[in-house]
Amino acid sequence: MKTLQHYINGRFVAPVADAGLFNVINPATEETVAQIQMGTAADANLAIEAAALALPSYSATTLDERIALIEKLLAVFERRYGEMAEAITIEMGAPKDFSFNSQAECGTGHIKQTVKAARALDWEVRSGARGNVVREAVGVCGLITPWNWPMNQVAAKVAPALLSGCTVVLKPSEQSPLSAQLFAEFVHEAGYPAGVFNMVHGTGPAVGSALAVHPDVDMVSFTGSTRAGIQVAKAAADTVKRVAQELGGKSPNIVFADSDLEKAIKRGVLHCFGNTGQSCNSPTRMLVEASVYDQAVEMAAKVANSIKVGDPTLPGNHLGPLSSKIQFERVQKCIENGIAEGARVVAGGPGRPEGITKGYFVRPTVFAGVNNQMSIARDEIFGPVLVMIPFKDLEDAIAIANDTPYGLAAYVQTQDLDKARRVARRLRAGSVYLNGVGQDYSSPFGGFKQSGNGREWGVYGLLDFTEFKVINGFYEA
Repeated sequence: MKTLQHYINGRFVAPVADAGLFNVINPATEETVAQIQMGTAADANLAIEAAALALPSYSATTLDERIALIEKLLAVFERRYGEMAEAITIEMGAPKDFSFNSQAECGTGHIKQTVKAARALDWEVRSGARGNVVREAVGVCGLITPWNWPMNQVAAKVAPALLSGCTVVLKPSEQSPLSAQLFAEFVHEAGYPAGVFNMVHGTGPAVGSALAVHPDVDMVSFTGSTRAGIQVAKAAADTVKRVAQELGGKSPNIVFADSDLEKAIKRGVLHCFGNTGQSCNSPTRMLVEASVYDQAVEMAAKVANSIKVGDPTLPGNHLGPLSSKIQFERVQKCIENGIAEGARVVAGGPGRPEGITKGYFVRPTVFAGVNNQMSIARDEIFGPVLVMIPFKDLEDAIAIANDTPYGLAAYVQTQDLDKARRVARRLRAGSVYLNGVGQDYSSPFGGFKQSGNGREWGVYGLLDFTEFKVINGFYEA
């Protein structure tokens, strides 16, 4: 049994006050695998003080010096990569192969791409006859990360912040803290100066709010639910700090009749169910042209029924459990609501998969006969639940796709690339994926509307962690 501590000012430390222990539960076994010494505002304040003291000297380092440090961090990460993959499997149930190839890989992938972006970015640009525009660190940053892609979000925030010259306080999710604890060990082993990177475990109300309200925090970068993001923004408003947010989604996947239907449906179902449906950009609303809707429903049900669910510690291409009991109960309630609203279950349904009696495993579920006003079509379920909605024509598809408070991602399937491009331009979403083409680490990631503001990944992540300064008279007349 490992007891997790905070990392403040270059040391792993116990909390200032006894705020109790939080049990970290393996969602596949429902057993306690670690405990967190929970933090409070007092711990957050100590971490912020350390970050503020470290900021002047660290922000004055050269880009080459900061790159050298993060490359040491990357080397430690790569050497201990297997530990990271295993930690993610234990803490949130990602299957072994998926954890190794995707979840942990996001950490090294984001660091490498952010280094490339930092080398390519113009940090100083001449402006007019005598001005010089300089990019410099925004300051002390509070980074609040979720449980569903734990290392993806940690690396996507920490790497650009540190390369920009910022100092940080990370508050990882208390549900998936093992990966963050390992990351703090990597930072320590890499030799970062004390106070540059700090980490405080705790809840959002206790630690996250303390980061948002503190006057010495210059920026908060938050990934999580829209509900929690609203609270972060309100808490940050009094000190007029920068807030960047990546929030919820209910992403449409428009399948036209002229697509390669079988491939499009299979791809859409598997993508929706990836990470056991616990991805904010999952294509959870499949909009299908009416002329092929019934055919598409049969195909989707066949794919869903073929998906295996099982032990995440075993190799293979199967789904693991949901991350927690809370999430399990929420997804079950959403499925029950869909049935009550009159949607038709064509695959899956309530309860655990057959033969599984323990762990937060759910049945991959597909609903047909759905309209866009049902709760299962409007609420972010965050589980392997797909809803299938028919549409009449292109205009109808775009209207349904955009009829959502979210705007994180959208997907289009058609063999007419010109049509795909035209539709993509009209979709209110931060990322649009045509015919299964994915996104790489250099592209901007973020959303419209209630899916957040700001962008992460590559050079776009760096921009969020920098301020512009113009020095007039920098050049002689």
